[in-house]
Amino acid sequence: MSQAIVFSQTGGPDVLSLQSLPLGKIGPGQVHLRHTAIGVNFIDTYQRSGLYPTPLPSGLGSEAAGVVAAVGEGVSWLKPGDRVAYAGGPLGAYCDERIIDARHLLRLPDGIDDEAAACMMLQGMTVEYLVQRCSPLRPGMTVLWHAAAGGVGQIAVQWLRAMGVTVIGTVGSEEKAALARELGCPHVINYRSEDVAARVREITGGQGVPVVYDSVGKDTFEISLACLAPRGIFVSFGNASGAVPAFAPLELTSRGSLFFTRPKLGDYIASRAELEASAQALFQRVLDGAIRIAPSHRYPLAEAARAHRDLEARRTTGSLILLP
Repeated sequence: MSQAIVFSQTGGPDVLSLQSLPLGKIGPGQVHLRHTAIGVNFIDTYQRSGLYPTPLPSGLGSEAAGVVAAVGEGVSWLKPGDRVAYAGGPLGAYCDERIIDARHLLRLPDGIDDEAAACMMLQGMTVEYLVQRCSPLRPGMTVLWHAAAGGVGQIAVQWLRAMGVTVIGTVGSEEKAALARELGCPHVINYRSEDVAARVREITGGQGVPVVYDSVGKDTFEISLACLAPRGIFVSFGNASGAVPAFAPLELTSRGSLFFTRPKLGDYIASRAELEASAQALFQRVLDGAIRIAPSHRYPLAEAARAHRDLEARRTTGSLILLP
């Protein structure tokens, strides 16, 4: 049996419950995995709330680290005892053990521990594709990153600093501002007390930035547009405050021939080769010391609902994990 968080209807965190479920048998190409740490991400709240529809009843979670307990027929590159991590695949990471297709798993280097791996795979590979493949960046550029003290934001600030890119980061408190500065963000704007667009124009000498990375959504949509330089790129990759409102394409024209994209990680790691390349780029940044990653908040698996409440209320900074 597996202890797993499931939900049978969409709604608030209270729809989540811990249940004992049959584990099932390993099929060809599959692995029996015992989780050691599980990542909690904003996309989990979207699926739980119904913003991102999923067939019900359902498990939850798409990121974890663990140890291989057994392998199925045809799995020759993994063996029992191997440390692995994953991001993606079918929902169901919120559990103590599961059967999962081996193609989703990545072997962990010795220099990366399980807790770090559990909170870096989805967020770290998200940063990798955003800054290295989604929009063209080069040393000396200045970009705007909303929620710079969040889990993705913390990784992004460090990654971009290593690339020689200057980050203007937005945060919602002085505590989060101090954290962003500590990680290497030279320009931090508290959106609760400052005019973000005016400060960005001031920092950039009136030009605006060539790229805005926005995971907040509804609350920052207009601000993001106002911060872009002509022919700038608006990268919308999340909805923490709600979905971006519908807008007319002419809005992009009137603001200087802007570009708008709404990417997702799955399309950038669609092949095994892309998955491995993205993960290896992330692992190398961590092993080189360019990026420091560790969970900021730990919750027992049974308290997944509390983790969701804290995340949605923006009471957290950095990454959250569940411990089976």
